[in-house]
Amino acid sequence: MAKRSAGLLMYRQGAAGLEVLLVHPGGPFWAKKDAGAWSIPKGEYEAGEAALDSAVREFAEETGGAAVGPFVALGEVKQASGKVVTAWAFAGEFDVATLRSNTVRVAWPPRSGRQIEVPEVDRAEWFGVAAARGKLNQAQVAFVERLVAALEQNAEEIV
Repeated sequence: MAKRSAGLLMYRQGAAGLEVLLVHPGGPFWAKKDAGAWSIPKGEYEAGEAALDSAVREFAEETGGAAVGPFVALGEVKQASGKVVTAWAFAGEFDVATLRSNTVRVAWPPRSGRQIEVPEVDRAEWFGVAAARGKLNQAQVAFVERLVAALEQNAEEIV
């Protein structure tokens, strides 16, 4: 059975148009990776746990910020790893200078048996839609596209 994650895509109207908040994974493996390495704040959840509840919790753990609805369902994507990610979008503001991420233990160097503790997320940034397409894990680009479509369709109701 595929691993399942749930996440939130925060958005705002910036000076140059729609912007989305993305996070970059922490740790030495990701340190020099940029294009395709960014993600929405997300995390795995257990069977029986509500995906949206998990997404809200993961947003807080990875950013230190609060997620307040209303939430717009963005559906699911399947990443190249096989992981299925379910996402929602919400309008909000977040000062990236206040990023406060939880930490995780990872094997480093790989297969060494040695464990190090790293922040799950090492930075967050606001990106315009075009830039976000190049930064995001390829499967997650669909979430940005679905957000754009939802905002165009329901502009008065969502923003």
